Order: sequence, then structure tokens, then C-alpha cells
Amino acid sequence: MTKEKNNKPSKELPLGFVDRQEKELLVRDFIISNIKEVMIKYGFQYLETPSFEYSDSIGKFLPDKERPDEGVFSFKDENKWLSLRYDLTAPLARYVAKNFLEIPKPFKRYQLGTVWRNEKPGPGRFREFLQFDADYVGTKSLQADAELCVMISEILEKCGLSKSEYIIKISSRKITEELFKKINIKDNQQRLTTLRALDKIDRLGWSGVKELLGEGRKDKSGDFTKGANLNPNDVKTIEETLKKSSPKTEDLIQILKIF
Repeated sequence: MTKEKNNKPSKELPLGFVDRQEKELLVRDFIISNIKEVMIKYGFQYLETPSFEYSDSIGKFLPDKERPDEGVFSFKDENKWLSLRYDLTAPLARYVAKNFLEIPKPFKRYQLGTVWRNEKPGPGRFREFLQFDADYVGTKSLQADAELCVMISEILEKCGLSKSEYIIKISSRKITEELFKKINIKDNQQRLTTLRALDKIDRLGWSGVKELLGEGRKDKSGDFTKGANLNPNDVKTIEETLKKSSPKTEDLIQILKIF
């Protein structure tokens, strides 16, 4: 007589996922309702897109492999790969491309939704989380950026913060594009790796970012992240340029080329 195996389902959660209880959910619902109220006031349209997209629609996040199994959760449906959305920007780009003739210009949309990232989880870093986006599409005017800053300020204060409790930081890809020209980075993958490294300044500091701009960085667990392989002089130029606390107004105007 054979003894049956104990096949009880696990009570543990997969790494990077979390149960959320009523107290947290009520606070979240309160914040979301305040955000939506401000969005309507500023004339943004509410948009919802599917959780899954064709993998090639979010291609910039995928590795150069036959199976898109890093960075995203994917499966193959007949002959095409489907992936859970990595963020809300790629679905917006797909939506605009599909509906370009019908949507107003500029198109102002906001979206709230769950996103999934197939990455190594850590403290405060989940594989599933809620993301909120508000975007302008179809304008180069800096007035749109200014309105977004005012809108963010109003949302934060409506949710209970005072002006002394938050700082709104702005950046422009035009600045990094000019920087890439200066140090002659032409390879798109190298540019993307560089931008991802620079996004980690607040978390890793310049010492960690410089490793990611170079050959790469090994974290405390021993995992190695491949770097952008920039030479030391280019890394130094990037650091010196971005560390300037008060760039001259005329320099910013020249870079941004205000329309």
C-alpha cells in the first residue's frame, strides 16, 4: 500500500507580491478619488487599456532573446508573444497609434492600473504594483509641462501635504540627448542602459551609478548588473554636467529650444 503524498497548496506568496488589507485599501481609494477629481478639473480623459499587450508593443523593455522572459511576464498565444504590461506608457503609445485620427490634439489622458515587472524583488520593490500616469500627447509646448507641475502640486496638497513637504523635480530628454551628442554615444542600447543607470542616482548615489555607467555593478546579494561600458572620461563628463546645481538660464534655453 503506497502512502499518498501531502499536496497541500502553499500558504506563502510568491516573492515580490503582497496582500493588502482594508486599512491600506481605504487610504488608497481616498487618494485615488482626490487624484481623479483634479484630473477632471484639468481636462484629462480617463483611459483604460488591457493588462496584456503584444510583446513587440513593449519591445524596448525586452531583452534581445527569442523568449521575452526577462523584465516582463509573458506567454505565447499561437504564434505571437503576449506580455503583462510593464508600465502604462507603452500601452498609451499603442493606443495613440491605433486611434491617432480620432483623438483630439493635444491628447490629455490619465490612467490608473496595475503593472507587472519580472525583476528581482527587494525592500519596497514589488513585481506587481499600482501605477498612475498623466500625459500630454501631440504638443511640444512647455506650457504642457508647466500645467503638469501645477496639477501635481494641487494633487499633493489635496491629499494632505503642505508646500514644505514636497519637491517637484523636472527633467528633459533634450538635456540627455545633448549630453549623448557631447560624448558621442550613438548606440541605442548603450543610451538606454545609460538612462536606466541615471534613473538610479537617488537610490544608489553617484558611486553606484558610475559603476553602472562603466562595466557594471554587483549588489549585496552578489547579482551582477551589466553596465553601459562608457569610458572613464565620458562617465566623468556625465557626472560633472548633471551635478551642476544651478545651470545658467541661457544654457537651459539653448538646450530646450523653447517653442
